Amino acid sequence: MPGITVQLPEELERIIRAYPSDKRYILAMMQDLQKQCNYLPREALEEIARHVEIPFSKVYALATFYKAFSLVPRGKYHIKVCDGTACHIKSSAVLIDQIFNAIAIRPGETSPDGMFSLETVNCIGACAIAPVMVINEKVYSKVSSAGILDVINGIRGDINDNAKSS
Repeated sequence: MPGITVQLPEELERIIRAYPSDKRYILAMMQDLQKQCNYLPREALEEIARHVEIPFSKVYALATFYKAFSLVPRGKYHIKVCDGTACHIKSSAVLIDQIFNAIAIRPGETSPDGMFSLETVNCIGACAIAPVMVINEKVYSKVSSAGILDVINGIRGDINDNAKSS
């Protein structure tokens, strides 16, 4: 509703306030917020606009222009599959299908448990090691269908091991 402001969690407010009230810091604020939340909450974008004293629409335009930012929550394990020319020729579409078979998500979706999200990217810049996928910051090269299952099952094993030790 217009005119209603939502209280931003203190840790997000602290991230924004750590920067001067200058619009040249908007992208840095967004990067830090996304790192903290795995996406950019609308309330945080509104607070950035107030902090640097520009219209919300300009902040929103930046957030939607850069593919690195997400306006919806991403999974704890964010999977990016390269679908550039070299990766596409080496069957990146098969990898996406294999991920769907294993996790039941398509590009742009997040698993119901919030553990995995999937997106395709135009190029990772690693054509020599195609097909390539990145999970969080880790690059997986020359990925096969079986390799994807090994990676996903390894992550699930880590999740289960962490849950047992908690």
